[in-house]
Amino acid sequence: MAKKDSINDNILHELFRDGRLSNLELADRVGLSPSACLRRVQELERSGVIQGYRAVINPTARDVGFVAYMTVGLNLHTKQAQGAFERSIARAPEVRECHNITGNVEYLLRVEARDLADYKRFHTDVLGTLDQVNSITTFVVLESPKDERA
Repeated sequence: MAKKDSINDNILHELFRDGRLSNLELADRVGLSPSACLRRVQELERSGVIQGYRAVINPTARDVGFVAYMTVGLNLHTKQAQGAFERSIARAPEVRECHNITGNVEYLLRVEARDLADYKRFHTDVLGTLDQVNSITTFVVLESPKDERA
């Protein structure tokens, strides 16, 4: 694991803000020589602290006009039921995030669809057919004044 220090923290902060920074610009911002900066970034990548780089794409360019968060409760609280649910969700392209959570339900999903009709199809034909699902609650996203997902 890469060492945790203020320089690595600064590198991570700058890359979180802009993952496309050149090594020269990053080195300048964190006060290192380019070679020292590159060695640190490579170590952060090798150790798994930096897991990857992504492009943030406008949802309309991906034909996404509907976003919702859904809570899903299971009817059985077994490892097998969770595994079957997670395998089914992994095959659903509408599900962009799936989190196993604590509380009254087992899962929180972020779902993206073309429109309300596309979402309804997912709700009925995908989630509605899973034997493990006991309850579904949907929270429709109206707007996102802050969203720092990369």
